[in-house]
Amino acid sequence: MTVNLNRFSHFVAVVECGSFTAAAERLGLAKAAVSHQVAQLEKELGTTLLVRTTRRLSPTATGQRFYERCALILRDADEAVGAVSAETEIPSGTLTLTAPLDYGAKVVTNAVAAYLAAYPDMRVELSFGDTVLDMIEKRLDLAIRAGWLVDSSERAKRIGTFQQHLVATPAYAAKLGAITHPGQLASADWIANGALKAPLEWTFTDAAGAATPIIGKALVTADSTDSAHCCTVAGIGLAVLPDYQVRTDIAEGRLVRLLVDWSLPSGGIHVVYPPSHFRPARVRTFVEILQRMEKERGRLSG
Repeated sequence: MTVNLNRFSHFVAVVECGSFTAAAERLGLAKAAVSHQVAQLEKELGTTLLVRTTRRLSPTATGQRFYERCALILRDADEAVGAVSAETEIPSGTLTLTAPLDYGAKVVTNAVAAYLAAYPDMRVELSFGDTVLDMIEKRLDLAIRAGWLVDSSERAKRIGTFQQHLVATPAYAAKLGAITHPGQLASADWIANGALKAPLEWTFTDAAGAATPIIGKALVTADSTDSAHCCTVAGIGLAVLPDYQVRTDIAEGRLVRLLVDWSLPSGGIHVVYPPSHFRPARVRTFVEILQRMEKERGRLSG
């Protein structure tokens, strides 16, 4: 049997997108062409790979196993092409990456703009969200993660650091009065970021290195950093948010920092790579741009 890798890519796209229409959009082809290629693949294999449910297409048990093998084969093919690209140092193809929604919107989009300006023939596929995606399953070139890595076995590179700031609107800060010690926050209304493991437990450290742990009282629990930020700007209460999220708000007077003489634990900005023996030029060049932006952001935040 002659292997047709194009049919593999059509089939993988349909499984990952959940429909022929979405797969065709991803591949830049007509829906009928994608449907025909998958039908030919099923005919050649003599088995049904996809079944239509009420809401979407799903792989059969055989189709799921075949999809997993096809995804690996296509990744190997991409890596083979990437190896040549790595040798020539010229980025090519499509860069696929994921990042947290807040960091993605504030920082990554600017890096993507600079990347495409430098390499106009490149294309980029972005996935912003707080859910940690499976890089192999989603065929991602890299993931950007802000905070603290859970899995120490991941192939990660730290490219920057962010500070955490306790912030509120000027009106809410005035309502609290003069706050000079974390212990004065016991009665404050907190906005808890549900994306964190312990969104109300914070340890403040003064200039002498003395630590003061506190537990806040949540008035609102938000499901993401973005929604916690929106609630804070609306004046509902105070919150701990990353510096890249609130820098513009502070500069323009929408938010103010509280306890500026105290610090909270800093977090890291990491790029995480899928298992591979090399980094394609399209990945390396983007990481270099993002790292330069992180260095500049750190200088401005310092």
